[in-house]
Formats: sequence, C-alpha cells, structure tokens
Amino acid sequence: MERVNVGRYEERIVAGERVRAFVPAPLPPDPPIALDGGLQQLLVDAAMALGRIDGASQTLPDAELLTYAYVRKEAVLSSQIEGTQSSLSDLMRFEAGAAPGVPLDDVREVVNYVAAMEHGLERLRGDFPLSNRLIREIHAILMRSGRGSDKTPGEFRRSQNWIGGARPGNAAYVPPPHTEVADCMGALEAFLHTEDDGLPVLLRAAIAHVQFETIHPFLDGNGRTGRLLITFLLCQAGMLRDPVLYLSLYFKQHRERYYDLLDNVRRTGDWEAWLRFFLEGVRDTAESVVATAQRLYEIFRDDRDRISAGSRAGSLLRVHQHLMRSPILSVTEARRLTGLSYSACASALAQLENLGVAREITGRRRGRLFVYDRYLAILHQETEPL
Repeated sequence: MERVNVGRYEERIVAGERVRAFVPAPLPPDPPIALDGGLQQLLVDAAMALGRIDGASQTLPDAELLTYAYVRKEAVLSSQIEGTQSSLSDLMRFEAGAAPGVPLDDVREVVNYVAAMEHGLERLRGDFPLSNRLIREIHAILMRSGRGSDKTPGEFRRSQNWIGGARPGNAAYVPPPHTEVADCMGALEAFLHTEDDGLPVLLRAAIAHVQFETIHPFLDGNGRTGRLLITFLLCQAGMLRDPVLYLSLYFKQHRERYYDLLDNVRRTGDWEAWLRFFLEGVRDTAESVVATAQRLYEIFRDDRDRISAGSRAGSLLRVHQHLMRSPILSVTEARRLTGLSYSACASALAQLENLGVAREITGRRRGRLFVYDRYLAILHQETEPL
C-alpha cells in the first residue's frame, strides 16, 4: 500500500556538510495497516506460538530456568548485533567470577543489558508506565559502562547523529535533528499508551520498534534499547509472561533484510512488508523456545533419574538443582547456594562429573569451575559472535 505521508526531510549543516535529516510522521500509519489474508494469518500464528511458551516453561522443574537462560541469550545476541564479541559462555563465566580469557569490556556491555532488562520488567510489574522516562532509565543502565558510556546515558541527544558512513555526508541514514527528538518521542509515547485504535499488541510492538529506531533518540545504544522495547511491550500487555522471546537471533540471522525493511518503511511507508518479517520472526522464535524447553526437560529428567539411582543422591540433587539455574558453577558458589559444606559440594560436583552430568573446565586444584555441558550446548547454539 502506498503511503504519501511517511515523514518529511529537513536540510541541516552537520560537521560542515549539508544533510537531509528525516522526521517521521506520527503513528499510527496513515492509511491504516492493511491486514490482508496472509498478514492476518501470520498474526494469528505468531500469537498462538507465543501462547505455547508459557505451557512449555511449566514443564521444567523450575519455570524460571527458561527466563534465566533466555534473558542472557537475548542480551548476548542483541549486543552482538552492535559489534560486541562476547559469547554466552563468556557472560556465564563472568557471572561465576571466572574472568580470565573473557573480553571484559564486551561482557560488561552484556551484563548491562541483562540489568537493563531486569530493571525495566521490575518497573512494569510495579505498574510504572512504559514511558519516555522509563526508556531513559533503561538506557542509563544499558550504557553505564563500556562503549558509549561517555555519550550522555539516559538523556535524549542534543546533537545530530547518523547511521552508516564515515561522516554525515555519506551516511546511510540521518535521523531527525535533535531539536525534533522530544516531539517525536512524545508522539511515540502517546502511541504506546493508545488503547482504542484496535491495533493488535504484536503489530503495535513491531511498529513502535521501527519508529524508535527511526527517531534514534540517543547518541548510542539505540539498537539495543529498541529491541528491549519489543520485550517490554509484549510483557506489559501479557502476551509474554516472562522475557523468553529472543528476537535478536532472528534479526542477527537476517541482518541485511532487517535493515533494508526498516529503511523501506522510511522511504515508502511499506509497513506491511516489515510486519510480515516481524511476525515470521516472532512465530519462528517462539516455536524454537518451545522446542528448546522440551529438550531441556528431557535432559533434566534423564540426569535427575541417573543421579537418583546412586548413593548420596540428596546432596547431588541439590547441587544439580543449582547447576540448572547456573550452568557454570564454582564449588564456592555451590556451597553458598545449597548450604552444604565446601567438601560436600566439591564431592557432589566430582560425582556429577563421574556421571557425565558436569565437567570441570579449569584443570586447577583451586577455583575450580564446573559446566553443565549438555544444557549449555543447547543454550549456546547460534550465539557465537558475528
């Protein structure tokens, strides 16, 4: 569908060069989204796939296991899209207190992402509105250290930015002038709070993501903040109970198409092509989460059965319970979590290694770390840096 009013261009001088900065039209799209048969069916399929996630997570010994894993998986993948070279193993080793060989600057960016997501969800659970204030809070946490920490975290930009190219004159895209950012974000906030326009939540999340990335309100960290916005919208609306939809994997796998579709919305107003892409991603990613939950259930069940068949099963099961929550675990941390003695934890982890459940990865006598190989292998799929 052709849309005439997608936005306007303003000519500005930036770093001595004349550029055309794009100011998007307020949402919702005009004319409205055309929900033809194919797009309507995709919407139904994506919503049904999301609905199956809650049931799948309930099959696990602890429903929070999926949340722990996928918050971190999404953090790693979303950060990788921006060039971070940290892996999921790096993050978990860092959280376990074992940093040697881990790219610290990169992994701290991922840790910030986890903290930003947890902060945002906690605020939403406390009935704080999804607003520009909350978006700025999230950004401040996301950018509190590492690259971009010197670019006014938590504040909308007060200068012009651009995307792609070494300078403004050859940029792939120039967002709105900084003088327009407050008005653009105010209009986006109003769209987020609209409840009477009949727009399904999944479409609202998809449209809001594009608008946020088009405004690019911060000097840095816009991509990660915009992807967090999708999760917050779906959780706030109750379509996701927990943040286990790792759409960043889909965006990473289809990176060129992702950027092309964003650009096409700005140029032609082709929201429908973007929405088809987005809904396919939600559907495919949700189905993957359900399949992964089933695989984890089978691993945990089989390992618990093997442990229960041996002697001293009680202490081993207690340690195994925490290995499910933290797939890389030190003896010291196992002692803290289980309340068992240090020697009991060391013995339990050694027995779990003999059973093929865990594996010691340091080769040291002190500061030993044990990894839950089969569990981590599943989580690690497709999370290697680009």
